[in-house]
Parts: sequence; structure tokens; C-alpha cells
Amino acid sequence: MPNFAYVIKDEAGNRLEDYIRSATVESAMESLRKKGADIISIREVKSQFQAERLTIPEQVNLFFFKLRTRVPLNILVFFTRQLATMFSAGLTLEKSVANLMIEEKNKKFRKVLAQVSNDLKKGMALSDAMANHPGVFSNLYVALVRAGEISGSLHVTLEQLSNYLETIAETRRKVVSAMAYPVFSICFLALILTVLLVFIVPLFQDVYAKFGAKLPIATRTLIAVSQLISENFLLSAAIIFGIVVLLWIISMTEKGGLAFDSIKLKFPVFGTLLSNSIMNKFSKTFGILLGAGVPVLDSLTQIQKVVGNKVVEKGIRESKVLIKDGFAISVAMKKSQVFPPTLVQLAATGEETGEIDALLMKAGDFYEKQVDAIVERLTSLIEPLLIVLIGSVVLVVIISLYLPIFYLGMAVQHGL
Repeated sequence: MPNFAYVIKDEAGNRLEDYIRSATVESAMESLRKKGADIISIREVKSQFQAERLTIPEQVNLFFFKLRTRVPLNILVFFTRQLATMFSAGLTLEKSVANLMIEEKNKKFRKVLAQVSNDLKKGMALSDAMANHPGVFSNLYVALVRAGEISGSLHVTLEQLSNYLETIAETRRKVVSAMAYPVFSICFLALILTVLLVFIVPLFQDVYAKFGAKLPIATRTLIAVSQLISENFLLSAAIIFGIVVLLWIISMTEKGGLAFDSIKLKFPVFGTLLSNSIMNKFSKTFGILLGAGVPVLDSLTQIQKVVGNKVVEKGIRESKVLIKDGFAISVAMKKSQVFPPTLVQLAATGEETGEIDALLMKAGDFYEKQVDAIVERLTSLIEPLLIVLIGSVVLVVIISLYLPIFYLGMAVQHGL
């Protein structure tokens, strides 16, 4: 019997989201109506947990679709803020989107806004119109807009959303800036080694072959590696590309993703940076969703799609099950063993005081400061360490190349 995911308003006007098993969508709707529910949306899914996960082909297709249709985050932030201003000034959503479409210079985004505008003219809700463009408007974005529509405070939600997107963009910029230099340096080192092994080492090999002398083991090893890469360059490149693609596909599976993301979080320094960045995103996203009136389980479902780490996603799934069984949010977070004690304690305090959304936002600020501190330390330490690494590797290659010359000089000297 198929499963259906539904969003309803109960008799008290509360928004609820859950799953129901029924033979057809019509019978599922009839069962919900008998309970006095006002149905907002209903769709068929494979199962409750499969509804939260995509198959590997679906993930690959979605990745390339988002890559093809994405727009810069700063454009989305500007659009959101302008839309909030126009809507709060009394313009209709249809008119606001149409005006922003005319002024938009990004061709891809202008095309998206044209489609959103057409959907609004047909009577579609703004959140539903945006949901048709997952490459531009994320699940979280759509969920917040939908919450604003239901609560009647869309302009406030849009303003909060633009502030949130600016914060996330700033955090992402800091993390990328911290990791960009080491990644570039390692790639540059790989390029230097490739040039040395493919072009320079063979020249020395020809010279050494004329002497016919026995070479040191370090030089023989270097020449063997050079021959392997030079004679099979295209094959080596294809193998490396295949391994990268295979690892990427494995990372999309549940077990593979958990393994890769667990290694990322345990990596020295960078793991702490990534963990603090994720907790910053989790805290601020959870806080803004709860502040917008989105139910706890609905909020966690949306957060699960945007944290970008399968270890944390697993912890959120476990927390949702525990909360559904009656546990407090902080208790469920603690039992999942994913969230740090500071965040759990702030969530517990928020539950006691009834201001959990505000305290979650403060937790987000705390982790943002942690990210800033780590980036500052990395900036001062990473550059000299990488210079030492690159210098050491190049020095080993050069010494291996010149060892036979040293031996030859010593032999000549002893002969004299």
C-alpha cells in the first residue's frame, strides 16, 4: 500500500506534516477530511524515510541541474530583500516579482523570475512557484516562504530570510577562504611533481644511462615512478578521474557518505572548522524556522536537507524520532551524540524559558565567532607550513636526481 506525505491544518488551525498509508490519494484525502483537517498538500512517496532521501541517479541529476541553473547567492540575497521591501510597502507579490524581473541583469535568474511571475498570475502560491526551481530556491528558502504565507507575516519572514542568507554567505566565504590557500598549494605541488616526473627526470635518466653505473635506490625509485607516469600518462589521468568519480558516487550512498563525512569532521583543525560551520548553519536555520512558526519536526526535516553532512543528517533523523516519541528537543539532541554540549545546553535553556528560537540564534552567533577564530589562526599558520611542505617535496626530488652526480664526484676524487 503506497504512502502519502501530507501537510494539513487541523481544527485548531495548527499546521501539521506527516505520512499516511492508503490505497489511493483520494482515499488518503478522504481519511484526512474525516478528521476535520484542511488539506494544504498531499503527494505519494515510497516510505517515510525514503521521502527524505534521493536515489543516487536522482542526486546526480539534481546536482547537475543545480549546477546548470544556480545563481550567485548575493543576487538571491538582494532579490529577497527587495521583495520584502516592496511587499511591505503594499505592492502585490505578482507586481513585486514582475518589477524585479524587469530590473534583473542576470539572464538565468530573470528567466526564473519570469516563470515565477507567470505561476503567480495563475493563482499559485509564491512558495509553490519557487519550489519549481530547486536550483535557485533551496528547500529551506521555500519552507520559510511557505511559513510566512501561512502565518500572514511574509514580509517579516522575507526580511529575516535575507539576513540569514547574508550570514550563511559570510560564513561560507570564511570557510572557503581558509581552505582555498591549502587546496591551491597542494594542487600546485601536484603540478610541479608532474612536470618534474614527466619532463625533467627523463632528461637525467638519459644522461645516467650513458654512464652505465649503478644508481642509488632513491634515484632508481624516482626514475621508475617517472617511467610509470610518462608511459601511461593518459591512462593514469583516466584512472585518477575514475577514482574521483567513484568516490563522489560512493559519497552519495548512506554508508559511504557517513564514512566520508565522519572523516571530514575528525580531520585535524579543518574538521573543527567544518563542525563549527555546520553548527552555525544548524542553529541559525533552526532558530529562524521556529521563529517563523514552523513546527519542530517540519523544521528539522528542512534543516536535514541543508546541513550538508550525513553524520549530522543522521543525528537529526534520530532526534526527530525521539521528539516524535515525546522527548524534549534538547534531550533528543543529546541522545543523538552529534550536537556539542554548548548547543544542547542552550537548547535546554530555551525550552525552559520559552525562547528557544532566540537562544538558537545566539548559539549560531557563538559558532560564527568560533569559525572566525579558527580562520584567523589558520591564516597565520597554514602559509609557512605549506611552504615547508612544498620545499621539502621538491628538495627530496632534487636530491634524488643529483645523488648519482655526488657519487660520481666522490669516485673521481678518490681516483685522483
